[in-house]
Amino acid sequence: MRHLTMLSTIAPQLLTLPHTLLLFSTAFIAGGLNAVAGGGSFITFPALIFTGVPPVVANATNNAAIWVAALASAGAYRKDLGIKRQVFLLLCGISLVGGVIGSLALLYTSADFFKKLIPYLLLLATLVFTFGDFFRKWLQIQSQKSSPESVPLRNLVLAQLAIAIYGGFFGAGLGILMLATLSFLGIKSIHTMNAFKTFLGSCVNGIAIVPFIFAGVIAWQQAILMAVGGSLGGYVSAHYARQLDPQMIRRVVIIVAFSMTIYFFIYG
Repeated sequence: MRHLTMLSTIAPQLLTLPHTLLLFSTAFIAGGLNAVAGGGSFITFPALIFTGVPPVVANATNNAAIWVAALASAGAYRKDLGIKRQVFLLLCGISLVGGVIGSLALLYTSADFFKKLIPYLLLLATLVFTFGDFFRKWLQIQSQKSSPESVPLRNLVLAQLAIAIYGGFFGAGLGILMLATLSFLGIKSIHTMNAFKTFLGSCVNGIAIVPFIFAGVIAWQQAILMAVGGSLGGYVSAHYARQLDPQMIRRVVIIVAFSMTIYFFIYG
């Protein structure tokens, strides 16, 4: 509990004009990336660090901002949902449980230890993002060999629980991991998968905010600013996603992700 008390006494970071412009623009771009190809956290989380926000606070703040932006994307994708209500509600519930567990784990992790973890978490997320599409396609091939009903629902629940815990703790690459899980549900449309991923991600990020609020680790000025920028970027991009080339955008995100990872390994 001592660590939670120390976190709750962190002074809020004052926003300067350059920091305001940086955070808003990166959030706008990230919102668009998340709506089209994912990977927005690779620029929003480092942007918060670069503006002087402590790592744990930056992670919690980024989580809060992403959640609001994800709601905007979810609204645009809501018509693409096409799955059994029972499975949808079950996975939403599991996402809520996992998000709470992950956020509490973060709060009980010391700031120094989390700072040392950042390069490795970014590396993990970068590798997941880079090779996630190949992995997802392989899983889709495997799922086509058997009907979705033959895949034990228990396995899907456990997989989503683990992914949600990771999402509550850090979150970068969360969407790619969920797309891999969704392959076993027999979903054929990428737009339906994106819609499902967006709603589940909203559950994870949304519930994780609750412990963060009680611990006082959200920098609200930055969170609100980035939420507005991310929502605008996400909503606009969600409507025009079908006109963009996701693979080209993915390549850009991969370059940025590896660059950020290398930077934090050297200077983190």
